Amino acid sequence: MIDAQAELFWTALEGLPRPTLKDLFADPMRLARYSATVDLPGGPIIFDWSKTHLSPEVEALLGSIAAAMDLEGRRDALISGEKINNTEGRAAEHTAQRGVGKESSVEDAADLHARMQMLVDAIHEGALGEVNSLIHIGIGGSALGPALAIDALTREGAKVAVHVVSNIDGCALEAAMKACDPATTMIAIASKTFTTTETMTNAHSALDWLRDGGVSDPFGRVVALTAAPEKAVEWGVDETRVLPFSETVGGRYSLWSSIGFPVAIALGWQGFAEFLDGAAAIDRHFIDIDLAENVIVRAAFADLYYAQVRACQTRAVFAYDERLALLPDYLQQLEMESNGKRVLADGSPLMRASAPVTWGGVGTDAQHAVFQLLHQGTHLIPVDFLAVKVPGHDLDPVHHQILLSNCFAQGAALMAGSASDDGARDYPGDRPSATILCDDLNPATLGALIAFHEHRTFVSAAMLGINPFDQFGVELGKAIAKQIDSGEGEGFDPSTEALLAAAGIGA
Repeated sequence: MIDAQAELFWTALEGLPRPTLKDLFADPMRLARYSATVDLPGGPIIFDWSKTHLSPEVEALLGSIAAAMDLEGRRDALISGEKINNTEGRAAEHTAQRGVGKESSVEDAADLHARMQMLVDAIHEGALGEVNSLIHIGIGGSALGPALAIDALTREGAKVAVHVVSNIDGCALEAAMKACDPATTMIAIASKTFTTTETMTNAHSALDWLRDGGVSDPFGRVVALTAAPEKAVEWGVDETRVLPFSETVGGRYSLWSSIGFPVAIALGWQGFAEFLDGAAAIDRHFIDIDLAENVIVRAAFADLYYAQVRACQTRAVFAYDERLALLPDYLQQLEMESNGKRVLADGSPLMRASAPVTWGGVGTDAQHAVFQLLHQGTHLIPVDFLAVKVPGHDLDPVHHQILLSNCFAQGAALMAGSASDDGARDYPGDRPSATILCDDLNPATLGALIAFHEHRTFVSAAMLGINPFDQFGVELGKAIAKQIDSGEGEGFDPSTEALLAAAGIGA
């Protein structure tokens, strides 16, 4: 049900004056108040939210909403392993995978990690023969996280080359297979239920490829990553190469579990352990730091302010580092699948805006594609910039200097604008942005960045009163597709019937 007290605070928030960013910076303490450096295992990260319209008055009301919605209690319930995913009757224990949570769940996660480490070490030591490549097959949370981590962290080389395949379009799998030698390739099948249509179809084709390539025992080259280990064994994977994870770990939160196997294969176990440590440090920040000083809560407060008060329907994320090119894609699923809801956790209607549309790209490419709209379009779009002080290459330092200069200049320009009598050259300014500046990009830093966004998403959900851990909205289209594939579908609308006929499906 809608919390009446929270609604009063939302109404008060909507009625506050709306000073410009320039006016807000008249406060000499603004930068100190809204920018914080958090020391983490991978190096310090600066979280600068000073170029947003947050103010003490705005934060006070958002803090009152947080209290009315029991944000602290919901956070504690998340960490302690309570069944906060009420629609599916389970906990959401991704933090336990990195050592923070209910003691028994943390111990179980450690045991499963030890099992995974044994297999990872065995592969690296050659116990399973020569392994130069891994084709990792999954979709959604089973693919986006591994793809991000591998792209970000292995550009200077990997212990094993990993190719992540998610799309059912055979072009994706075919490209991966062309890059690999069947004799030295393993297949990882990542599916929580071990029934996902796209994943299992790709898995069958990968087995055929191994068989056709002369591998006498293709199942002997397969590793299963799943919360349904019995289904993997039934499918044909040897139990010693089944790496389970808990049913309480959601797909888009599963990178820390055995779904991270390809990351560990690529980096080595030490790198994967550092990845977990970086995330755990953010967990501790979320738990230990007062809400008023918590960088996670501040980011969520800004998100809620723009979506609920300023009616911003989108939020843009731009990574000014090629290694983080896949981060906007990752955040799209995390935020939109988690918080793209129309009902509260109790099933009653959500009367406020749900999650904004998350989108973005890579700087400086995006500047020449979409920044025209950000600076002069009619939409108000909050922007997050992410950058790294240490470059990921050995070229002339001028490359990185220009990259970072552009990143910081865009935030300054969005805020300041530039007046002109020529409307085509007039920049209104007063457009919000936040900047996350990492000292270095390494496994611990990436783990911290991902965990920061996980908790940021959770805070928004808690303050709206929705359940961010189910995703029933993805099921209807998949169910209809299965009806079509099985020949049981009938009575579609005329457009769909015509398209099926034109494509020769079901004829």
